[in-house]
Amino acid sequence: MPFKLTLPKTLILIFSVFALASYKWAEDDFSKIILTRLQEYRRIFPQEKAYLHLDKPYYITGDTLWFNAYLAEGSVHFADSASQVLYVDLLDKRNGKSIALRRVKLSGGFGKGDIILNDDLPKGAYTIRAYTSWMRNFQEDFFFHKDIYLFNDNVEKPASPASALDVQFFPEGGQLVAGLSTRIGFKAIDESGLGPDVNGFILNQNNDTIAALKSEHLGMGKFPFEPAANQKYTAYLRKKSEPFKAFNFPEIKPEGYIMMVNNLTTTDKMRVLIYANFSDNTDKEINIVAHTRGLVAFAAKGKVTKKGLQLNVPTSAFPDGITQLTLFDHLNQPVCERVVFIDHGDRLNVKINTQKNIYKLREKTEVEVMVTDSSGAPVETNLSVAVTDAGQIAQQPFDQNIVSYLLLSSDLKGTIEQPSYYFDKKNEDRKIKVDILMMTQGWRRFDWKDVLQETHTAPARFVEQGFSIQGEVKRNSKKPAENVMLSVYLTGDSINTFLTTETGSTGLFSLDNLVFKDSLNVRLQGMNPKNRDMLNILVTPFDPPKFTISRIPFYPITVDALQMAAYLKRTEEYLEIERKIRASREKLLKEVTIRGQKEVPRDNRKLYNHADATIKVSAMTTGGAMTVLDMIQGRVAGVLVSGSGSNASIRIRNSNTEPTFLLDGVPVDKAMITSLNIFDVETIDVLKGTSAAIFGSRGGGGVISVLTKRANVNYDYSKDILPGVTVSKIAGFNTPREFYTPRYDLDLPNNNVPDYRSTIFWAPMLRTDKDGKAKFSYFNTDATTNVTIRAEALTAWGIPGSGEGGYSVR
Repeated sequence: MPFKLTLPKTLILIFSVFALASYKWAEDDFSKIILTRLQEYRRIFPQEKAYLHLDKPYYITGDTLWFNAYLAEGSVHFADSASQVLYVDLLDKRNGKSIALRRVKLSGGFGKGDIILNDDLPKGAYTIRAYTSWMRNFQEDFFFHKDIYLFNDNVEKPASPASALDVQFFPEGGQLVAGLSTRIGFKAIDESGLGPDVNGFILNQNNDTIAALKSEHLGMGKFPFEPAANQKYTAYLRKKSEPFKAFNFPEIKPEGYIMMVNNLTTTDKMRVLIYANFSDNTDKEINIVAHTRGLVAFAAKGKVTKKGLQLNVPTSAFPDGITQLTLFDHLNQPVCERVVFIDHGDRLNVKINTQKNIYKLREKTEVEVMVTDSSGAPVETNLSVAVTDAGQIAQQPFDQNIVSYLLLSSDLKGTIEQPSYYFDKKNEDRKIKVDILMMTQGWRRFDWKDVLQETHTAPARFVEQGFSIQGEVKRNSKKPAENVMLSVYLTGDSINTFLTTETGSTGLFSLDNLVFKDSLNVRLQGMNPKNRDMLNILVTPFDPPKFTISRIPFYPITVDALQMAAYLKRTEEYLEIERKIRASREKLLKEVTIRGQKEVPRDNRKLYNHADATIKVSAMTTGGAMTVLDMIQGRVAGVLVSGSGSNASIRIRNSNTEPTFLLDGVPVDKAMITSLNIFDVETIDVLKGTSAAIFGSRGGGGVISVLTKRANVNYDYSKDILPGVTVSKIAGFNTPREFYTPRYDLDLPNNNVPDYRSTIFWAPMLRTDKDGKAKFSYFNTDATTNVTIRAEALTAWGIPGSGEGGYSVR
């Protein structure tokens, strides 16, 4: 289906601006082209953003990873985006191998799931990834990614790689022009992929020191600079007391534009300064456009004179998040870009309250989460909550949350270190630091060259509101089989239906928006028996997107060694108890199996030991039969079938009534039996006379027992394959498990087992009431520790929020 989104009118208005120099509101043809093309681009290629809230940042083999999924529209972050299928996969960062794939059913933009981390998984760095089919039309960077670390039963760190340093330089606005003073941002990355403290200097080709450099935050910094014509510069930087390392400087253009933005001096506007240096010394007419996530809030046209051009842009026109300013030169080419962060504080306040500050071991804990908007009004919204043992789980400093992801990380290129730092009001320098970040990062969502094209190629993938079965049909000549009618029989735990579809002119077919759980057996065949054996039907398998292996961080988890040791020890003990319980069950099952191994295994769908006649149904034996009674007719002595379809009747010789009908051991009426698709049937048993006596008076007319394939977990579907027939198994929505929390207020057998769970409680889909409150309760573990409670939320209209609380257990 096409992607459709209706935006509030207030969000697509173009706001006016105030002039401090010679410029006016853009009304020229090119400005109209920019706005029209951008609006058209957003219509054809609307964005989606996926986010996962995990129960904790690291795990041990044998543990379970719990997640809550959020899917938002990319511009205004409405929670209920068009897609209703989210793919979540876990990938090994060493080789890109997919460890697990979950298909999550979304409702209103929310879903949940879990991944069991098998005991045989190697320790190391993994990435959990989330995306929709629609998101696959764009770069992999648009997917949600989060690195996690998987430990085993020891705390040994991997060997440290050799020290390394890489530094990149980013002229403000994007370019250096000879003779024009500007600012340059820089970003240093070490062998771990993180930003270290660095210092250094810049030399010109005469070895004169031009500038001194020192990082200000996580390897990032900025400095003023005026490049000279016909000069070459080299930067020298180092970590701590290590030797200096030389780095190349950005290219210096002999003429062009520069653009600088001041977003710090005032809260209600940002000042944009534009300068030009051209040999003809004439004024240059330019256009400037500013947008937040594709929603234009500012567009102006003006002339850059010898004194430059200064604009005051009101920030009230922009929503919270990343705003991109683009300068189009006198040739209508984008030449300068700068991203800034707009922060009006329009976020949810999430407050976590407990009745006490100190609880006892295994004591019941009641928690209330209160959610209000920026004005203090209560908010009814969805949220997820994770409760963890702080003695085992170290929350990473300023780690990603739903606020930092939607408003910051999801719209910038590259990895953002400690993204929540820029949203914590305790950090008084956060606005200065986020502006440095803006100078070293780039907008990732689109390129102006793509936007300004007159025509666009239609997206290859569409929005999924269910699963699709796609494929192609070819003739024996290998040419596409156009306009061929196919019968499709679908069977599974949550679906049992018969459909038809037709191939197009290229031989392709598609069945869309199928909703089913776990797995689905699919049988396809041509509907015309005459040429069925001349067709080759191919079902397209699910092809997950490729994973680009990035540099693996050396040791991404910041945690105290004693804390990690406690986590590994206690989690391993808890998991070992589970393994022993599981092993004892398996041993008991094995013993039962050995005692009975000489007996013929009984089908628990059968109450009888012997049938007078058994018909095995397969593609080879149907012979055109379409119903169960069709299959019986003429195949069983003493059984008469007359009529057809729903009007068919059946009698067993020497009986005056119709037989009793059983479907997988359950009594049903004849209509149910005749409505079955014959390709869902495995066997048909006919019981007559004394064989039916076990059923008492109900067996007086005999018994027809129908056993289906879907009720036999061991059925071999390959037996159904014939020329012109294809049988496939399609994965559906994964059924999420419920998080188990013990009840220590009840006398239960398992309550004597030691309890040292690291994730104490997990609630993926809570909802606050009209007063903005959500309440839940659970029991503490056996650990004397501190407990951390973290909540994340997103309203239907796109406002995110997060909060943290806690208490002690003594």
